[in-house]
Amino acid sequence: MKIESFAMEGVYRIGWSANPDPRGAFGRLFCAETFAEAGLVSQWAQTNLSRSTRRGTLRGMHYQTAPFAETKLLVCLAGRIHDVLVDLRPQSATYGQWCALELDGASSSGVYIPEGIAHGFQTLSDDVMLHYSHSRPYSPAHQAGVAFDDPDLAIQWPLPPVAVSERDLTLPRLCEIAPNLSPSRTKQEVLS
Repeated sequence: MKIESFAMEGVYRIGWSANPDPRGAFGRLFCAETFAEAGLVSQWAQTNLSRSTRRGTLRGMHYQTAPFAETKLLVCLAGRIHDVLVDLRPQSATYGQWCALELDGASSSGVYIPEGIAHGFQTLSDDVMLHYSHSRPYSPAHQAGVAFDDPDLAIQWPLPPVAVSERDLTLPRLCEIAPNLSPSRTKQEVLS
């Protein structure tokens, strides 16, 4: 398992170190000891499986508010996604900015997302399966989000969005949840 820092403080790209043999391969997707040694959350309150059948499906941008703010560990098990993170932490150097990375089921790549980051993704293939670990249980009263198509954020989605939920179509713009944020800061794309 590889843990590599990414474009935003506290975000890490997680790589699967496979041990191949004639049957296929075996490797760790998570190790509590390795995560704890790196100063990362190493205990999870809940795990979820997300399945999207159609290329172009867009989900996001989601997060939970305190006291249910959560850290997430996301691993792509099948298919490919364009994964997007928006930094909502006022003390962060990348506050109001977004970054994106591609996750691929063939390599079981993943991303560690700390509290205060809104998360969303778009499927780049049919039949995508994602495994989520969450540091806090889901709380409907604390679910929140930012509009995936917020013009101030200007997130560059690779495909025309399809299968967007009613909830995601009604999420507020960033200026509505962070009114003191200068719109010019949000246009600074950090892409890797």
